[in-house]
Amino acid sequence: MQILVLEDSTAVQKILQQGLEAAGHTVLLAGDLQAARSLVNGQDIVDLLIVDRILPDGDGLELVRELRDRNDQTPVICLTSRSQVNERVEGLRSGVDDYLIKPFSFEELLARLSAVMRRVTNSTILSAGPLQLNLERHLVELDGQTIELTAREFSMLAVLARNVTKVLSRSQLLEQVWGISYDPQTNVVDVYIRYLRAKLGPGLIRTVRGVGYTLDPDRK
Repeated sequence: MQILVLEDSTAVQKILQQGLEAAGHTVLLAGDLQAARSLVNGQDIVDLLIVDRILPDGDGLELVRELRDRNDQTPVICLTSRSQVNERVEGLRSGVDDYLIKPFSFEELLARLSAVMRRVTNSTILSAGPLQLNLERHLVELDGQTIELTAREFSMLAVLARNVTKVLSRSQLLEQVWGISYDPQTNVVDVYIRYLRAKLGPGLIRTVRGVGYTLDPDRK
């Protein structure tokens, strides 16, 4: 799993990076909001964020609100010294999935991380604007109307919906949907994007030239 750590203390960054990598995760580091925005809006897929609130250029909750406002449901754990009840409530209302106070136990952080990811993984419904995917029943509805998709089309749409508004490269889609590394000789990703557009309409899946594709639930 790829985790973005938004933390301005280099000492805490180092502790988190070493511990998370030892637990088998890949870690991206950002010391301020600007750097974090570049990473979450870039080509890297971020599976979870660990966010401090006290940063050189603002409150880490600003980033959480921005993500939630654009329907990005990437899980977020707030790790901060702001421990007052009203501050914890503010964090949870802003869209964080868990709130942990510094100083912290790394074992507790890992346990909370696992619990958050279990909740996300066990969720059977993905919603993105007019789209709703039932992962358990492999059903897709667009504006309340059922759309028939093949198993592979459904898998691709689910990956796009989990990363709504993020631009995914062809190699990322190829790896996540087909489980294979990038092959410059194949155009299977583009073929299945055409299949999905034929069934969902041309606007929901947007092409970002030279980068890849993104699900844009505000377009139809």
